[in-house]
Amino acid sequence: MTIKTHIKENFHLAYPVMLSNLGHVLMGFTDNIMVGHVGATELAAAGLATVAFNVLLLFGIGVSYAITPLVAEADGKKDDRSIVETLRHGLVINVINALLLAGVVYVGKRVLYHIGQPQEVIDKSIPFLSIITFSLIPVLIFQTFKQFAEGLSNTRVAMIIMVGSNVVNVLLNYMLIYGHGGFPAMGLVGSGWATFSSRVFMALAIAGYIYFAPEFRRFRGGFVLGNYSRALFSRMLHIGVPSGAQFIFEVAAFDFSLVMMGWLGTKTQAAHQIAINLATISYMTTAGLAAAATIRVSYFLGRNDVKNMKRAAYTLLGMALVFMSACALGFVFGRHWLPALYVDDAEVLRIAASLMIIAGLFQLSDGTQVVCISALRGLQDVKTPSLFIFIAYWIIGLPLGYGLAFKAGFGSSGIWLGLSIGLTLTALAMFFRLRLLMNRIPVKLHVPVPANEV
Repeated sequence: MTIKTHIKENFHLAYPVMLSNLGHVLMGFTDNIMVGHVGATELAAAGLATVAFNVLLLFGIGVSYAITPLVAEADGKKDDRSIVETLRHGLVINVINALLLAGVVYVGKRVLYHIGQPQEVIDKSIPFLSIITFSLIPVLIFQTFKQFAEGLSNTRVAMIIMVGSNVVNVLLNYMLIYGHGGFPAMGLVGSGWATFSSRVFMALAIAGYIYFAPEFRRFRGGFVLGNYSRALFSRMLHIGVPSGAQFIFEVAAFDFSLVMMGWLGTKTQAAHQIAINLATISYMTTAGLAAAATIRVSYFLGRNDVKNMKRAAYTLLGMALVFMSACALGFVFGRHWLPALYVDDAEVLRIAASLMIIAGLFQLSDGTQVVCISALRGLQDVKTPSLFIFIAYWIIGLPLGYGLAFKAGFGSSGIWLGLSIGLTLTALAMFFRLRLLMNRIPVKLHVPVPANEV
């Protein structure tokens, strides 16, 4: 396959994931706007509950990522039996994981009363958290089928369902929060039920599509209970659990940076939130290219096609760097007017502008690390990358950021510089790790792959 063909196929796989990720961001954005119209306390309560919930949700999503590389590799080998078994085992793992994580939230939610937050915020946060906790089950069922479909190079189905889920969520928010369509006005609790219901819709829609669509008909055995393999469970958990840990290490590092920003004052914390929000948009978009990296690398691994594996990985990395370069320029040159879309406080805008410059500088590192981590996942290499992430953020980045901010007098910029250094170290480590492992794979004879089969 030529470089041009790789770029075309990469984009074909990546753009639905990009749109799906942006849809996820849009759902949270819409929830905040609609809850915000109820009151500031309700908005704060929703934010607190969501932060607590998302840490465990992201771990669950990370565990589900084990499905894609195994399915894609089996697809490369044309091994339908292994694909079916991966789906069956993945469903069991993710449902059990959802129940365990929901139990953790249910037991641990009272901890919110002991973290120094206003009483009225906690009182409204707990009922909302209790409701959205139940959505872990449909979310991880959705993730099972989403990762399965993506392993078979179908990334469009999840995108379409995500769009539909957003519509359902907005309509239910309108009816349940404000009391329309015969429903009582439930405020924040109504938003919780809308979120839960939209996620049930997602799970039912994708399960129904996978079961009935002709292209997936031969994999219906994945819905049937039967004998299970301890070896396959073990293999999937060895990929999934470290992938979940990667999410926790990275997300928790940025969450803790928010705590440190709070030590510098409310305005600094607000500026940090603005810059993080903008950086998240670029990251979530690039994550579409990262998803394609897992799919393509795994597929060519199954084909024993090392040449095209390398081309796929490096062209995806190049595409990410081009996109993130554009984002970097946008952040630097838009450092004044982009934050102004959020607030009109002069001090917050001044701090945010300085952080946007640093955000621009680490865009290339962010794009590199997310694509390389995903390509490594395609090679089923997850434990060493997890260790790299932990060291880069928690041993180097955060302590360095603390020192620069509070000892060297750099303030908020110091915290971001520390995170940027951690991110850059992660990117370098992942790139050289990926290059090393791909060069170690023996080159074997293979049947050329037509472009329309990838």
